[in-house]
Amino acid sequence: MASNVNPTVRRRRLGQELRRLRELKGMTAEEVAERLLVSQSKISRLENGRRSISQRDVRDLCGVYEVEDHRIVDSLMQMAKDSRQQGWWHAFGDIPYSVYIGLETDAASLRVYEPQVVPGLLQTRQYAEALIAGALPESGTADVEKRVSVRLRRQERVHDAEHPLRLWVVIDEAALRRLVGDKTLMREQLEHLMELSQLPHVTVQVLPFDMGAHPGILGQYAILEFPDASDSSVVYIEGVTSDLYLEKANDVHKYTVMYEHLRAQALNVDQSRQFIADIAKEYAR
Repeated sequence: MASNVNPTVRRRRLGQELRRLRELKGMTAEEVAERLLVSQSKISRLENGRRSISQRDVRDLCGVYEVEDHRIVDSLMQMAKDSRQQGWWHAFGDIPYSVYIGLETDAASLRVYEPQVVPGLLQTRQYAEALIAGALPESGTADVEKRVSVRLRRQERVHDAEHPLRLWVVIDEAALRRLVGDKTLMREQLEHLMELSQLPHVTVQVLPFDMGAHPGILGQYAILEFPDASDSSVVYIEGVTSDLYLEKANDVHKYTVMYEHLRAQALNVDQSRQFIADIAKEYAR
């Protein structure tokens, strides 16, 4: 369930506002960095919300931008203070994709294309354990359990009775046929997937092998949209050592169009549910 103060989203909103003030002043990030005797990369990280923003940073930037309205300065200072609070995920220690978790926690809707595995929000505990252990063979039992716990905690957004996440997933047939764990585990996972697909806010479509080449052939991605109109949509692409976040309108538009093509090529909801059921029966043999 989303917290009242999401530090990731606060940083993002604050960064967007600081960028707006800079552009209104007609200054480049390089010029601002030169005035404050800091690196240009620091200014860029502050504006894209990937770095914690201190109240001192806000004060210095407002000084450079000659912001005279104390209400605006006070509001930005409060946002900076909120952005330094810890989200629920910090209780689990160092999580590599904590920025994404912060965004997902506050998102109103999420569109996912997954070519290799069942999406994390729809996984059973047993599937998640087997998947993470297999993907990270050098991780110890404690680290695997921590990651599984975080994944299960994220799933609360799907089951939130008041503000459920609107989830749309397109899954490649490969994800359904990849044997994670044993056949019993896979059958239970597919049955769980079918059960969740009947929730009114969850849509599951399958992209069969015989559909051939398609717009998602290059790999997994997700599109996050937020309830506040001032928060731009984000395309998230997971990496091995670092993740990619695309926020420019043109980039988001391209991935959105790609997703519409994926949805059009995939089986419809009823066909997908039957397709999953047929594969689940194969695992029961």
